[in-house]
Amino acid sequence: MNDSFDISYYESPIGLIQIKSINQKICSVLFVEKETEPFTIDTPLNKECIRQLKEYFAGTLHVFNVPHYQIGTDFQQRVWNEVEKIPYGDTATYGMLAYRLGDSKSVRAVGTSNGKNQLAIIVPCHRVIGSDGHLTGYAWGIDKKEWLLKHEIEHSGPVEGRLF
Repeated sequence: MNDSFDISYYESPIGLIQIKSINQKICSVLFVEKETEPFTIDTPLNKECIRQLKEYFAGTLHVFNVPHYQIGTDFQQRVWNEVEKIPYGDTATYGMLAYRLGDSKSVRAVGTSNGKNQLAIIVPCHRVIGSDGHLTGYAWGIDKKEWLLKHEIEHSGPVEGRLF
């Protein structure tokens, strides 16, 4: 079993993305300021992730299918699974996610879990917005969140009941 990360970088239209994989699963997709690893390993899996990211940014890929996993509590896993169900070009509120998880009072815990997502874009935490429709919280900045949402809206067509 391989216990070290394979790391690649992709220069996206909105910034540099670092991709990490281990044991044939993508475990991290993060916006970074610069390449921090002296050696990168462009494995077939990392190359496939980059290919899918390129298609996403071209507006032609709406659902990622690279194998991925991130470490988290059972609750975090449940939140991230719900976030993955938010359709491309659509949004959901933290309250909606809490309700879907069966505890409408867990809004803050949902927000905290969403903020710990290590798989930017693949687990589309940018699609989660405030209850009033405003953009709130995004680890890589509201400007990136807004860009991603506008990009998806531009490439998805009308969505009934869209909040953003």
